Formats: sequence, structure tokens, C-alpha cells
Amino acid sequence: MKAIADELNSIVDKYLASLQSIDEAELNFKPLPAKWSKKEILGHLIDSAQNNVRRFVVAQYEEKPKIVYNQDKWVALSDYQHYDPQRLVQLWWLINKHICHILANTSAEMAERECQTEDAHNLRWLATDYIKHLKHHLHQVLDLEPVRYP
Repeated sequence: MKAIADELNSIVDKYLASLQSIDEAELNFKPLPAKWSKKEILGHLIDSAQNNVRRFVVAQYEEKPKIVYNQDKWVALSDYQHYDPQRLVQLWWLINKHICHILANTSAEMAERECQTEDAHNLRWLATDYIKHLKHHLHQVLDLEPVRYP
């Protein structure tokens, strides 16, 4: 899990300055009323991180916990559209650094423990999938070449 933590750490550090430099008007722009703004996508990444922190921790002491969340409700109820952009980026950075710490300290044995999302997966798979999901949305926010997910 250390290698996954190192990869995540590298991604988070690589994209921090780019996220901090996005103009607030661009972050707030909603392409359609029912579509997320870039600020809301970043908020979604924070929600995903929060839920994955729970998965990475709880699965190490409970048998196959079921941890799912309603992403649309989380984004709406967190009101990311009106969040201070610099604090939002800082929160994204901090929670991902926290995940790096958790993953770096997860043993090989614990990495094989399962957590139920929509399907059952081990923690190693969830950590790898988390990075794919993160890159997919970071590329959307930063207008980079699309990264397919899943």
C-alpha cells in the first residue's frame, strides 16, 4: 500500500498549484443547472475522500463493512458552490494527505480485507480505484486530456 500512497501523494502535490490558480468565475461556472460546476466537482472529490477514509479505516476492524453514499446529496448539502475556493482546495489537499498517511500505514494483510461499496472489493483495489477516480475528475476541473473512469 506504500506504493499507492506514494502515487497519491505525488498526484496531490502535482496538481495543488494548478487548482489554486483557477479563477473563481471559472470554478463557479455551471454548464447546465443540473450539472456540477468545477467547484462542485472538487467538492465531490472531498466527499469521495471522506468516504474512502472511512472505508480504509473501518474495513481494518470490521468484517466487510458496507460504506456507500449518495454523491448528489452530499454535494448539494455541503453547498460547495458557495464555499471559499482557497479553503476548498486546501481541504481537498489535506484530506488526500490524510489518505496517504492511512494507506502508507496499512499492512499487506489489511490491504486484502474487504469493504462493501456497491460491490465487495479489498482495500488495495479501492485505493487504486480511488486514484483513477481522482485523476478522472482532476482532469475535468483542470481542462486536461480526459481520463476514462471506470
